[in-house]
Amino acid sequence: MSLVYDVRLRPAQPPTPAADAFTVHRGEVPATEGRDGLEIAYVREGVGGYPLLLLHGYPETKRIWWRNIRPLAEAGYEVIVPDLRGFGDSDLSADDVYDLAAYSRDLHLLVHGVLGHERCGVVAGDVGGATAVDLVHRYPGFVDKLVYFNTAPPAIFEEYAAAGIDVSAIRTFADGPTADYRYRQGATPDDLAAELDTPAKRRRYIGEMYGHRLWASPGTFTPEDIDFMTEPFASDERLRASWAVYQLAYGRRASEPPLMSGKVSVPTMILYGMDDNVVGPDFLHTSEVAFTDRTGPVVLPGAGHFLQWERADLVNALVIAYFGDRRG
Repeated sequence: MSLVYDVRLRPAQPPTPAADAFTVHRGEVPATEGRDGLEIAYVREGVGGYPLLLLHGYPETKRIWWRNIRPLAEAGYEVIVPDLRGFGDSDLSADDVYDLAAYSRDLHLLVHGVLGHERCGVVAGDVGGATAVDLVHRYPGFVDKLVYFNTAPPAIFEEYAAAGIDVSAIRTFADGPTADYRYRQGATPDDLAAELDTPAKRRRYIGEMYGHRLWASPGTFTPEDIDFMTEPFASDERLRASWAVYQLAYGRRASEPPLMSGKVSVPTMILYGMDDNVVGPDFLHTSEVAFTDRTGPVVLPGAGHFLQWERADLVNALVIAYFGDRRG
């Protein structure tokens, strides 16, 4: 019998801080190896604690972590929450470079080069989760521990097949029930952008991901929450920048290949929001193969794709406990 969780009985979540509750800093990520330089916007709270890097995905910005920043900082962590290049308050790329390797280089330059941390913990989902895997492989020793949720698994397809997993049915790579957005954003972005020709239309499009497209657990996001989440996507330039990673599957050139094709040996806690219609339950099986030193998977009820917001009460407690051995 499958588990049915009554979302009407879901506990109240931590209050959402005001939009201006946290100071937004800007860190210059210099041009390296012929690649463009830009400024990354980030929130930094709890300076002096163990550094925790919180990474958003699509269709998100650093705002998706608004319910997590203060509890984690008060627990003794230095909480670093950036906008990926082209998202939120970070600069757009002058060279139109948006891919996992570019995100990964930016984040290492920010956390190590600007903020001075040799190592950090990472909590990440969606595109942020894939970027975290690249960080692990690209900069050995930089990521101490990882919390990984609701995203594409590492691309170790032979190992999945050997474990009995139907690779063709992995929802983040296959055509799932709401996967049409991936094709439209990846293969026909100009046509889609032409349809979304006003700020209101662009925000409504993003808002659908928080509502009827069933990425989230039903009723999780109020109209006010959706307004908060969609505001950074009102401009054509920002919306197009957020689609760039989907275009990589349709011929867009990456600055360099992402490092996603190996197992992850860094200690990792796997979380899964069970109501996600974008990342399917196959995520549980692939994670058990791909992460060799793992805690979980831990399945969180009453949450979907945006579990750091939807069940902040559980995510905050789990993250605080998991990284507890790293606090001073």
